[in-house]
Amino acid sequence: MDFHVFDTYVKAKDGHTMHFDVVTDNSNVEKAISYAKEWLNTIGEENSKVTTEECKFCHTQSVPEDIEIEIMTNGYFISKMEGCPE
Repeated sequence: MDFHVFDTYVKAKDGHTMHFDVVTDNSNVEKAISYAKEWLNTIGEENSKVTTEECKFCHTQSVPEDIEIEIMTNGYFISKMEGCPE
């Protein structure tokens, strides 16, 4: 199964940039933005700006089984790239 990857750059409240991918089975960018905001809320960054400027479709790919299970369970997976908390 192929999944859609949305490349996302968000400014954190301390001013640094967080780079992460939202990986989902939904190709709708608004849904990816919703997932990004949901995840940001879980890390205390609920006021971070996420629009189509910060979150853009990048490509479609297959994913390992553990990530696929997370996407099927939660709707999305966050692939942390740079500046994200562990």
